[in-house]
Amino acid sequence: MATGRRSRIESLSNPLVKRMRLLREKRHRRAEGLFLAEGLRIATEAREAGVLPQWLFLAEEGAAHPLARALVEATLANGGEVIDTTPAILSKLSGKDNAQTIVGIYAEPKTALTDLDRTAAPIWLVAERLRDPGNLGTMLRTGDAVGAGGLILLDESTDPYAVEAVRASMGAIFTQSLVQARWDEFLPWLRSGPGELVATWLGDDTRDYQAVRYAAPTFILIGNESQGMPEDYAAAADVRVKMPMMGKADSLNAAVAAAVMAYEVLNQRRTR
Repeated sequence: MATGRRSRIESLSNPLVKRMRLLREKRHRRAEGLFLAEGLRIATEAREAGVLPQWLFLAEEGAAHPLARALVEATLANGGEVIDTTPAILSKLSGKDNAQTIVGIYAEPKTALTDLDRTAAPIWLVAERLRDPGNLGTMLRTGDAVGAGGLILLDESTDPYAVEAVRASMGAIFTQSLVQARWDEFLPWLRSGPGELVATWLGDDTRDYQAVRYAAPTFILIGNESQGMPEDYAAAADVRVKMPMMGKADSLNAAVAAAVMAYEVLNQRRTR
C-alpha cells in the first residue's frame, strides 16, 4: 500500500471534519462503512491487533507520547492519513467536552457467521436483542478477558459501532470477532457443527450454573436486559442455567451475567 500523508486541520468547518463528525449517527456509519474510536489506549489496542485507522486525528499534547508516535508511523506506512488538529475539533468529532487527544476513524468489519471458526476458542458470547451500548462494550471486554472467540448479536441489538459501545469495549472491539445475525440464521449455523448452547433462564427447568459441566465450544446465550429471552430460544438451548439470587433482585445485569457465566466456563477448563 502507498505511504499515507500528514496534514493539519484547524477549522471546524473543514469538510472532512463535518463528514467524520456525522459518524456519531448510526445511519451515517452504515452509509460510510466507518466508525470512530477515541483514545490512545483503544487505538493502541487496535494497532496491536493489526487494525489501523484510515484517518488519525491527534492534538499536539498527545502526539509526543511514544505510543502515539508508533501509531502515527504505522498509520502512514499503511496508507492512512494523519491529521494534526485542535482539542476543539477532537471534541466536535467525539461529542465530548473533554475529548481524548486521539481519534481514529476505522473501517467497519463485515463478519458473517460463516466466517467464524468456532473451534478457535472454547467460549463464545451470544446476546439476544441487547439494547444498551455499555453492556455491549462490556461483553466484548469480558470476552477478551476470558479468551472468547467473539460476540454474536442476535436480532435487533444496539449498534456495536456506536461511540459509547466502542468506548466501553476498551479496545476489545478490535480483538473480538463480532457478528450480527438473526436467530433463524444463528441456530441452523450452530447446529451445523460442534457447540453447546447454554441459555441463562429463569424458568422451572433450569440447573444451577455451577452444577453443569460445559462442553467446548460453549455458546453462552444472554437475553434482553428487560424482557429476558423468548421462551422458544431458551427451549432450543442444550442446557438452561441460572445463578442464585440471595437478595431481592430477581436477575443480574446482562453484561454481569455474561461475565459470571464466562468465568465459570473458563474456571472449569482451568481446573480440569
